Amino acid sequence: MKYFAILAPILVIIAAHFAWAEDAPQKNRLRLETSAYLQMHAGNPIDWYPWGEEALAKAKAENKPIFVSIGYASCHWCHVMEKESFSDPKIAEFLNEHFVCIKVDREERPDVDSVYMLATQIMSNSGGWPLNVFLTPDAKPFIGTTYLPAEDREVPLADGQAIGVQPGFLTLAKRVAVAWSEQPKQLEEVGDNVTRALKQVLGRPLLPPDLAESDSIFRTFDRTLEKEFDPRFGGFEFEEGKDRIPKFPQPSYLTYLLKRNDAGNATAGNMLELTLEKMAHGGIYDQVGGGFHRYSTDRHWKIPHFEKMLYDNAQLLSIYAQASKSLEKPEFAEVARGIADFVLSEMTGPEGQFYSAIDADSDGEEGAYYRYAPEELHEKLSADQLRLAEQAFGMTGEPNFEDEYYVPQFHGAPEAEKLDDLKAALLAIRNQRTRPFLDKKVITSWNGQMIRGLADAGRILEEPRYIEAASQAANHLLKSAADNDGRLRRTSETKENQPPAYVDDYAMLIDGLLALHEATDNQRWIDEAVKLQATQQKHYWDEAFGGYYFTPDDNSNLIVRGKLYTDGALPSGNAVSVSNLKELAKRVPDQANQYSAWAQKTIESSSTLLNDHPNSTARMAAELVEN
Repeated sequence: MKYFAILAPILVIIAAHFAWAEDAPQKNRLRLETSAYLQMHAGNPIDWYPWGEEALAKAKAENKPIFVSIGYASCHWCHVMEKESFSDPKIAEFLNEHFVCIKVDREERPDVDSVYMLATQIMSNSGGWPLNVFLTPDAKPFIGTTYLPAEDREVPLADGQAIGVQPGFLTLAKRVAVAWSEQPKQLEEVGDNVTRALKQVLGRPLLPPDLAESDSIFRTFDRTLEKEFDPRFGGFEFEEGKDRIPKFPQPSYLTYLLKRNDAGNATAGNMLELTLEKMAHGGIYDQVGGGFHRYSTDRHWKIPHFEKMLYDNAQLLSIYAQASKSLEKPEFAEVARGIADFVLSEMTGPEGQFYSAIDADSDGEEGAYYRYAPEELHEKLSADQLRLAEQAFGMTGEPNFEDEYYVPQFHGAPEAEKLDDLKAALLAIRNQRTRPFLDKKVITSWNGQMIRGLADAGRILEEPRYIEAASQAANHLLKSAADNDGRLRRTSETKENQPPAYVDDYAMLIDGLLALHEATDNQRWIDEAVKLQATQQKHYWDEAFGGYYFTPDDNSNLIVRGKLYTDGALPSGNAVSVSNLKELAKRVPDQANQYSAWAQKTIESSSTLLNDHPNSTARMAAELVEN
């Protein structure tokens, strides 16, 4: 770790207010990319490359370090850094001279993102997006950071009196360039050390320990849940007295609770019910237009970070639909309908495909599309509607967002029959504003999740139109995201020279097809799932220790090929694969033994995490629950 000391002064990261800069007029090679996020940077004066052999070969040939910047289209701070730093001609000139610069869309290239995010966490114990990492010419990371302002800034230190200097991005880049010029061997050694650590975490492990008994794993997980659970507002990972810590829905936790409740665990059911109820009443749920925002900026689920992601809504759709039946809560069925109708209205393409995300910002301001000023409510709502808005959504008294606006939260509807008219009036106000950017990228795994969500909702809520929408999306995906050999692509727009799908894409599409089969009893969906599972087995399976690699065996240019077991915003592909294999064993009797063996070996390959930290792989723990 001594090698990190030469770069210690530039690891200071403090979020800051920002000023917009003008876009540069010229276009770089990102103009040829299909990703909306990469296209957003096509006008930068930086000589950006997409991730690929051309950029990696250039770095080696010229012995230049690599600067790789990773983000996504609906990321607020990614937009800020693009305006502040990447549109600045002075910064661009320096980067172009001293580095090979690569831009990555993390949604299109989660393999690149997962490797360098973990590297940054190893080096600095932090992470996030935009993720900015400096690499040796052979792509080994030696320093990583997230958002930085373009220039140095004076900031108050902890005592509130003294003034310190927060190094800006240009200072970071200059110090890295000097360090590479004067001490390249030390930076290469740092890169080697970090790469070894990455291989220990992501690469082929030693023989995993024996899997503990399921009851022991459940006890370990349940103790963690009791410590993390918020008994007043639901959800997890809160600190008493610190109401401004962000809170995420954590669908993998909720899936575990749902399965434990269905197996008779009342405590799990109580946690699940309180969490789903508080989320549905808060501002994290769009009370006017339906669907969930990414996360809450506070303990109470009141004010969201306003981006809407397909994968959040897909998972929560299935969970609310299932919980409406398991917990006998009709109001959860209405939330599920709100999610489904929102997605079909706002995030669905003409051929039934589902788009990936809706930005948090419009007109350069976060949440501008979703908030309401008191004066516009008085101007545009009738007296009765205004009274109901105050009663139902708390839109009265002191504004709850930025001291100027209301974000609606559900307080109850004494006049429920008039609530739909009020929502229509509020939606009409909203529709006069500039809509946030819709990222029309069609990601195979996320579409698979939404197919699952709609199929579950249609079956449980007896809504055939949801099942029809899921079927249409599956038909489109099987035609557009698969090549002539049956290999999937990450997105239907992916160019031929880019890598094929990741294990998540196979696992989650198979999961969606299995949900469609359960909803329709159509044999076609089982047949398609069997074919995809065979392809996944051929190209991703680890014969030695079980489990599935994230990337295929015939296409990877990363410094490590790894297997991922931990859940994030999405469940791990390995956990979803276990669920798929168990279902295939039930529905394809002549291959049941083989599917069951693969499922058990995948579970056993994750035993290190399951035994000691089951909360990090909650979806896998859920697969141990016997209902």
